[in-house]
Amino acid sequence: MTVQVYVVDDSAVVRQTVGQLLSSDPEIALLGSAPNPLIAGPAIRKQRPDVLLLDIEMPGMDGLTFLRQLMAEQPIPTVICSTLTEKGGAVALEALAAGAVAVVAKPRLGLKGFLEDSRRELIQTLKSAARSQPKRGPMRHDALTPTVPKGLPSGLHALAVNKPVVIGSSTGGTQALELILTSLPADCPGIAIVQHMPEKFTAMYAQRLNGICAIEVREARDGDRLQRGLALIAPGGRHLQIRKTGGQYFAKVTDGPPVNRHAPSVDVLFRSAAECAGKDLLAIILTGMGDDGARGMKILHDGGARTIAQDEATCVVFGMPKEAIKLGAIDEVLPLQKMTASILQFDARG
Repeated sequence: MTVQVYVVDDSAVVRQTVGQLLSSDPEIALLGSAPNPLIAGPAIRKQRPDVLLLDIEMPGMDGLTFLRQLMAEQPIPTVICSTLTEKGGAVALEALAAGAVAVVAKPRLGLKGFLEDSRRELIQTLKSAARSQPKRGPMRHDALTPTVPKGLPSGLHALAVNKPVVIGSSTGGTQALELILTSLPADCPGIAIVQHMPEKFTAMYAQRLNGICAIEVREARDGDRLQRGLALIAPGGRHLQIRKTGGQYFAKVTDGPPVNRHAPSVDVLFRSAAECAGKDLLAIILTGMGDDGARGMKILHDGGARTIAQDEATCVVFGMPKEAIKLGAIDEVLPLQKMTASILQFDARG
């Protein structure tokens, strides 16, 4: 079955180039294109595409407003095409929170050559998105300020053992992680996260989460201590590992080739956790395409770590959790809404 793609972008170069790129793959086709949402809206309501490739900054109506309208009516798997600018990145993250399933970064200059060089990745992203089940944002916290002070509060609990949590996610994971992290108290266990995301977007994503969470959230830096009340997100394009020294856990951020086609890779994080944490660790695998993290989760499970997978009903893409379950690597399969409670229950076991 051919995947039907509709492109909404005010650049004629983008529309033409994407059409040419899609024509090279027999499993994907250009259903249509439009320079703005005002033209695209009636067309896609008349003939619904399998996936939408959507620009953010366009005249008449911006892509974010259009996306929110579509998600309120009938969600369509949507891939955002955004520039690598601070403004473009921030709006792209808003689009992910609103229900977009993936972001494709594009430069300001050399766009045609960039798209051609990225043909394989773009086509794979569109195919993956077409198989997803987009969810509306579970909660919107943009206007809220946490009432709990960030970081670890003073008191006896500050001396509690830090049993780390590691989380891996991909397509649909930005929404899932937001729901989990915004629900955690300021003194939760330290968390190390790999979310598949383009380079330069992870720092903005972490900054956004930091503004709406009681815990501190930041992009991981080499040597960061994984302490209570802190979540570290792997930087795009680099691998994140954890290591243990003197009874404390630290982040190790390294360059390296993609693993399972990804940098950062969930498997890299999970394998490092298995080497240093063993049974004193909780590992969670969330929504995502492919099998990254499944083998690392199996190693963790066999070593005595507590392992949890997100269930199919709440996943945007039930790929990574499904593969981990098939390997016998999972202790429990849970809906997304129960992940926060599971983290706190694990922490309370002492």
